Amino acid sequence: MINLNNVPARRRSWAAAACGAAIVGATVPAPAQTGGTANTVASHVAAAKAAADDTWLILYSELCGGAMGFGGRASSLPPARGGAGGARQSGPPPRDEWYRDPVKVFDNLYVFPTADVNAWAIQTSDGIIMIDATYDYSVKELIVDAMPKVGLDPRQIKYVVVTHGHGDHSAGVKYLQDTFGPRVLMSEADWTLLAQPGRGAFANAPVPKKDIVVADGQKLTLGDTTITMYLTPGHTLGTISLIIPVKDKTTTHMAAFWGGTAIGTNAPVDNLVAYSSSARKFNDLAAKAGADILLSNHGRYIDFDKRTGANRANPAGPNAFLLSPARVKNFLTVADHCAQAIALAQGRK
Repeated sequence: MINLNNVPARRRSWAAAACGAAIVGATVPAPAQTGGTANTVASHVAAAKAAADDTWLILYSELCGGAMGFGGRASSLPPARGGAGGARQSGPPPRDEWYRDPVKVFDNLYVFPTADVNAWAIQTSDGIIMIDATYDYSVKELIVDAMPKVGLDPRQIKYVVVTHGHGDHSAGVKYLQDTFGPRVLMSEADWTLLAQPGRGAFANAPVPKKDIVVADGQKLTLGDTTITMYLTPGHTLGTISLIIPVKDKTTTHMAAFWGGTAIGTNAPVDNLVAYSSSARKFNDLAAKAGADILLSNHGRYIDFDKRTGANRANPAGPNAFLLSPARVKNFLTVADHCAQAIALAQGRK
């Protein structure tokens, strides 16, 4: 477990609360020693590398890279270019930098990908549940205009679940809300995040009208489909992860959708403690659900291009997004150990 005595005092204030108390909109389990791993940076990095194997190498290199001193990427496709201090200017990046055609991943699950960040659509017997909506500049072309390419009707969007309040996932939600009137779901903590006047690069991004506040373990049923939402703070204070039933050639599988992945080398230790605890919590929930699929709203972490390419090359073969419960567990184990390694590395500074 993370020993808070090894962390500078300026980074400990919220960490102490996160180890055993409720934070805004979520309950964070106290960190626990993972699988007998020694509580050192090197041991956690080694445990993460072992879990990554040859399946989750990008996740491992980006998350654990910070602990090893060569930290990886912490964000996705940039917002609109220019602006002092990272503020957005009017006008989107060129379309050819971000647009990709939608992909049918399972019989009832579709993805609308940019070069990295993506949104997902769950087709039910009574309409569509969206997971995220990407940017305000991409939502119309990437999602709404592209839906007919895969046989979907955007007028059937009934719900939008926002995994967290960062603009690459939330800025497009207002357009959907205003155009089609779906209910919008987000955690209390991230509704609060969106209400803050200073939101970095997304300070001027559109904000949807506050609607449904998600509670931990809340279920959402539409038609023949029920998804379950869990609060997994760390990436933000109110990140939501989900368990989603998907259909592959008449067989139902359970997908674990990890709602917020990147953690920076300068993240406060409280976020890292919460992230590590959330990864273990969601690992247990995914195992109980029998999840054999791992999904993300950033394609690079799940080798999206490689898997879609394999499905395209062999459409009659096994779905490349079908993994195993063990590989789902390994993804979340990598996330857990890398977060602990970064926190301990900060304690040495």
